[in-house]
Amino acid sequence: MARPTFYEFFAGGGMARAGREGGGRLCPSAVVAKNAAARRATGGGRALRGADIHALAPADLPGAAELAWASFPCQDLSLAGAGKGLAGSRSAAFFGFRDLVAGLAREGRAPKLLVIENVVGALTSNGGADFATLAREIAALGYVLGALTIDAQHFLPQSRPRLFNVALREGVAPPPALIEDAPSDLFASPAARRAHAALPKALQARWRWWRLPAPPARNLAFADLIEDAPADVPGHPPAETQRLVSLMAPVNRAKLDAAKRAGARQVGAVYRRTRHDATGAKAQRAEARFDGLAGCLRTPGGGSSRQFILVVEGKRLRSRLLSSREAARLMGLPDDFRLPASYNEAYHLLGDGLAAPAVRFLSEHLLKPLATAP
Repeated sequence: MARPTFYEFFAGGGMARAGREGGGRLCPSAVVAKNAAARRATGGGRALRGADIHALAPADLPGAAELAWASFPCQDLSLAGAGKGLAGSRSAAFFGFRDLVAGLAREGRAPKLLVIENVVGALTSNGGADFATLAREIAALGYVLGALTIDAQHFLPQSRPRLFNVALREGVAPPPALIEDAPSDLFASPAARRAHAALPKALQARWRWWRLPAPPARNLAFADLIEDAPADVPGHPPAETQRLVSLMAPVNRAKLDAAKRAGARQVGAVYRRTRHDATGAKAQRAEARFDGLAGCLRTPGGGSSRQFILVVEGKRLRSRLLSSREAARLMGLPDDFRLPASYNEAYHLLGDGLAAPAVRFLSEHLLKPLATAP
């Protein structure tokens, strides 16, 4: 199968590109965040361009590509964000991408395939109105659309669901084997089904339930990726570890007690959260999991966004922050993947990125066959 050419927008740390490795050829221009750390991580800026999406014109994009990928900013759509949706200054970057695709179409260079990736909160933002807007704008560009929700935990020990809107240009006949008659239990979340059901009938008629095979069984656990003594994060003193434990509510203390009783070494992932107690007052809590998965990596906007690890060896407890290299492994990146030297820059780059194996799976089983369809 031929390798499709692609444009990439909002390329960040290059994790979507890493996931498509061997699955396409980057056209000579792509858009990256104006973050210097992102450009360093993706190879010093070679073949990449830093620009504001709204300032670009079709003339800035040479040639023609079968695929255009856009992981536009999620902050205004995220469940953890301010809820401005597509009207927010950051997530409104989607409209800059729309305008570029429209300009390419006027020149007869419309990509055969669009992938618009974001957080699953895009399905419910503003009561579903933002997703309806996205679907309407894609349809107006001359595409049919289908949404897939893919969780990185199928491939990696990290719970990280993401939304992949895959749009195919009208007039391109997809291979029948790539179309489902009904939504998949694995890749169409209840929120995706509700978002589809809420669309006007005219947009529902342009919907496709894309087919993906069941992923192979994951053979990695969180503990498999953990380093003994990472250089960039020191271990906590015992008092700090006990402080973390003291923040656990009974349900999380029960998880810790079960890990202690297991006898063998257990590695848990811990986040600090602000919750409301029984009186309605805000209280900081430490929430742990010992199910072999890490929590979803986040950008380091505050103390609660940083993930901790808790190592349990019988009654002995050790804790520390997750290291930047461990975070990279949780995104499916090899140990020779270049990371910024600064811990915060590296963690931000990774928390804002895509799990490479999820992209590879999507590319191999859907995007390449669609992009090379006659």
